[in-house]
Amino acid sequence: MKRYCQTLELYDDKELIEAYVAEHAHVWEEVKAGIREVGITDMQIYIDGNRLFMIMDTTDEFDMERDYARLATLPRQAEWEAHMAKFQKAAPGATSQEKWKLMTRIFKL
Repeated sequence: MKRYCQTLELYDDKELIEAYVAEHAHVWEEVKAGIREVGITDMQIYIDGNRLFMIMDTTDEFDMERDYARLATLPRQAEWEAHMAKFQKAAPGATSQEKWKLMTRIFKL
């Protein structure tokens, strides 16, 4: 298993943040299926203010560059990304991999 931790900022707008959280209560089934199909076995997103933190566990074979690119081609993924973009502080048209910044572990117990 591989683990990736990533961060992303939302626009600092209470209504947008509440809407973003609400959207994640019912992520489209095609999006969840695509995430699993590329080798992501678990994904959790946490929020603090307008900062998101994602923990993503994958198969050993998962390659972030290759499999994120593949994920973007699967059903409804591009539509979901476009739908979420209005909440996210990122360049217009940025891919999911460009928006979510990979974090480096600095401590492990």
